[in-house]
Amino acid sequence: MLRPERMSKVSVTGSKGVMPEVIETIHGLNLVHLSDYDGSWEGFDNGSPIEGAEDASEKLVTVRALKSTLALSEEDLDSDWRAQAVQIAAPVPNLDEEGTQSRAGAEQIQEDWRERLDEVRTRVNELDDQRDDARDELRQVQERIDRVAPFAELGIDLDLLSGYDTVDLLVGEGSQREVEEALAESDDVRAFETFTGGDVVAIVAAPAGGVDADPGGIIDDSLVGVDFQRHEVPETERGPRAYVGELEDKQTQLESEIDEIDAELERIKAEEGPFLLRVEEELSVEVQRAEAPLQFATSERAFIAEGWIPTEEYDDLVAALRDAVGDSVEIEELERASYDRHGSTHTEDIAQGTQKARAEKEDDEAAAEAESDDQQQKAVTDGGTTVTMGDEPPTIQKNPKGAKSFEALVNAVNRPKYNELDPTILLFLTFPLFFGFMISDVGYGLLYVLVGFYMFQSFERPGITSLGGVAMWCGAFTIFFGILFGEFFGLHELGYMIFGEEGAPMGDKGLSPATADFVYAWLIVAVALGVLHLNIGWIVDFAENILHGHGLWGAITHSGSWLLVLNGIWLWVFSAQAADVKPEWIYTTFDGQPFALGFDGFGMMTVFTVPGVVEAIPAIGGALAGFDVTFPLLMILAGFVLLGMGDPAELAEFVMPFAHVVSYARITAVLLAKGGMAFVVNLLAFGAVETQAGDRPFIAPWTGATPADGQVMFEGLFHMGPAAFVAGILVLIVGHIVVLLLGVTSAGLQGIRLEYVEFFNKFYEGGGKKYEPFGHDRNNSED
Repeated sequence: MLRPERMSKVSVTGSKGVMPEVIETIHGLNLVHLSDYDGSWEGFDNGSPIEGAEDASEKLVTVRALKSTLALSEEDLDSDWRAQAVQIAAPVPNLDEEGTQSRAGAEQIQEDWRERLDEVRTRVNELDDQRDDARDELRQVQERIDRVAPFAELGIDLDLLSGYDTVDLLVGEGSQREVEEALAESDDVRAFETFTGGDVVAIVAAPAGGVDADPGGIIDDSLVGVDFQRHEVPETERGPRAYVGELEDKQTQLESEIDEIDAELERIKAEEGPFLLRVEEELSVEVQRAEAPLQFATSERAFIAEGWIPTEEYDDLVAALRDAVGDSVEIEELERASYDRHGSTHTEDIAQGTQKARAEKEDDEAAAEAESDDQQQKAVTDGGTTVTMGDEPPTIQKNPKGAKSFEALVNAVNRPKYNELDPTILLFLTFPLFFGFMISDVGYGLLYVLVGFYMFQSFERPGITSLGGVAMWCGAFTIFFGILFGEFFGLHELGYMIFGEEGAPMGDKGLSPATADFVYAWLIVAVALGVLHLNIGWIVDFAENILHGHGLWGAITHSGSWLLVLNGIWLWVFSAQAADVKPEWIYTTFDGQPFALGFDGFGMMTVFTVPGVVEAIPAIGGALAGFDVTFPLLMILAGFVLLGMGDPAELAEFVMPFAHVVSYARITAVLLAKGGMAFVVNLLAFGAVETQAGDRPFIAPWTGATPADGQVMFEGLFHMGPAAFVAGILVLIVGHIVVLLLGVTSAGLQGIRLEYVEFFNKFYEGGGKKYEPFGHDRNNSED
């Protein structure tokens, strides 16, 4: 539960003649996480893909390109599309030499899948090319429309706007007044005329005497500094309005062509989508199998494959390989990975033999029998030291079913290493507790459960279903604390309905003057939760160090030191020592106001009193004389001494036990903020009064409060007429939805921050390797 699943390193050694059958069998089991051969053994190289892999890869690229062109995904198809999916032939002859039989358990295959794929590719590519051409042409037409449209506003034929030798002509958009002023002030312009249509201005200007005979550019020169957007005059003899009309007709025609092509592609996607997804699946499988030898160590005639497998599955691997190839391979469990917290993974050597030596002997035997290569050869084992491809075992998280959903939250930070504790179960036990306490409302809790259930049941993606599971657990704790607070969508009558006249056992959240003392109670509760949570973190680290790390002394100096400081600080904070400088509510909150639990803080816990003779010590003697040295202070001192003995650098973080616990005050802050937002929503809808006693009942039938009972805080939309009543309903619904969503972003984010930052940092590092077994879980077809 707190540890990943136990893993074993296995080795399969045999002749290349049986390698395809071995690959087929291991792939079918979907159990072995293959290790990559690093090329370090003399005489052994990484293997080559099996014949046919290149063809399969090319086909796979083709299918994925078609998927991209068609924007094809499983969500685009009908819910029963799997029933339409076809079986296809295996494209790698060495793995399926018949070419007409599917894998074990599959139905009769379709033999013409290659021809069908080529037909789909040809048709889709033709349509895609046609669509690209139409889009390019449409873009050009739209650009021409954009260029000509301004001239249509002028109402001047385009052939009249160009071709002059003695005057300069310019068309553009800008302020006519500024243009005319600039031209009038220019010494280079003898005369000019402007024509306008809408925002478009056409300018004709003649050069002044003495100016170069070529009038080109005099308008541009004159308009320097004027905000004027120039338009090129299109080269056409037609009128601008007629020209724009023709272009718009062409635009409509091209858009219609593109729509027809898109419709045809959608039809192909609907008809051929199941086929393409099925082909992609089969080709992915074949490519994976055909390229498996790249991870093996191979010589001329032998191969060695290594990988990690759950220890309890080792017998199944052996049985499957024996059924497939008999004694033609040597299968060994080389080691079983155990745990070492701060070092490399310890392993228990199981096999006593050198797989490299076995493979070399296999080569020798194969050479001796070279004349009968078709004969299967048996691997031979000799004595020696275990030699394995060096890699760390992957992590398979092993948690109870109820806690499985929380693995997604752990992996969002980092996957646990194989050699460290998996904190999923601890997250499962604490995160919903924090979340539920911060929201603590039955109404919101029910909605969280319903939303979570919908996500869990309606989606297939593991990430979404995991979040659904988390939401249901958080909703359940929200309901639990909502009952204890007697709150339903911010209304407190639920407590009286369940618990009678005394009301909810947890009283109030402290949102009114009459109940303000409850705020101190929830602040102390948040601090207590923080102390407990951090204690768990460092206790886990302490145990880890003893069992799999630095040993007992290392655990004492590394983790025990922080435990002493943490508990010493907070015992002292709530002790009677220096009570005159501490807030009074520390001692009164749980001793009658508002809870009569008889807790008025811890006693002095004096160990000894500094004798008066120390007064002779210069500077500090007077202050120390008569000082009570208490047990909490000795805990703090001992903790810092041990910390300095273990790792002096960590002394720089001496405030961490205090600061991290104070960080848990955010729990109280969110509790008050969420409660306050729900109160405001109800206040706007129902209205409320503040009584002389400081209570703030809503003006509603179930409270019996009226405006005459105190100072009206707000009359309430429900009491302001029919139109306001309708608005009040809208405010009530939308307001509580907003509070519900903010509960996720506030309570959710703050709770997970306490887990990730304050808690995980005490014992968790992460960085584990994902378990990726060599095999295939079918996504796009049913076995």
